[in-house]
Amino acid sequence: MFTGIIEDLGTIRKLQQQQGNLQITLESKITSHLKIDQSVAHNGVCLTVVDISDDLYTVTAINETLKKTNLSNLEVGDKVNLERAMKLGDRLDGHIVQGHVDQIGLCEAVSEENGSWLYTFTYDASIGNVTIEKGSATVNGVSLTVVNSEKDRFSVAIIPYTYEHTNFKHLKKGSKINLEFDVLGKYIQRLYKAQA
Repeated sequence: MFTGIIEDLGTIRKLQQQQGNLQITLESKITSHLKIDQSVAHNGVCLTVVDISDDLYTVTAINETLKKTNLSNLEVGDKVNLERAMKLGDRLDGHIVQGHVDQIGLCEAVSEENGSWLYTFTYDASIGNVTIEKGSATVNGVSLTVVNSEKDRFSVAIIPYTYEHTNFKHLKKGSKINLEFDVLGKYIQRLYKAQA
């Protein structure tokens, strides 16, 4: 479990294909706090640490993960939002995030709003995912509050701190993003469909 509060921006240092899998090696200031077999969210994708060497660590993304997330688009030098799993008893500053991406979305627009930024994202609503006004959504692992919720799009307003400390500053129109919708909303949607 995660909270969607980003701890660090990691830098991709190496990408290596191994059959259908992708070995991703990153440099991060949290590396010294990691251990083998630990879960870390990468742009909101829960991956297991498989190797640590000095300030670098490696995780494996299997083919299933690559098909459903934006990790297959990574390039050496890219910045990735990182969050370690929450500890039992910690404050829940964001919302409950599983690290299981529901689908890839697209950044439709970015506008500066006199000290903040408004991002609009589109997604395939036919899969059954929904947002609600002032509800929660996770974009590239960042817990955010939804505004302008529509059937297949929503917006989020980003404060300067989030802009500077996540990879949001690198997003532009057409960027692919990882979306994890609110887990409670997904259960309610599933129950609603079962009743229909």
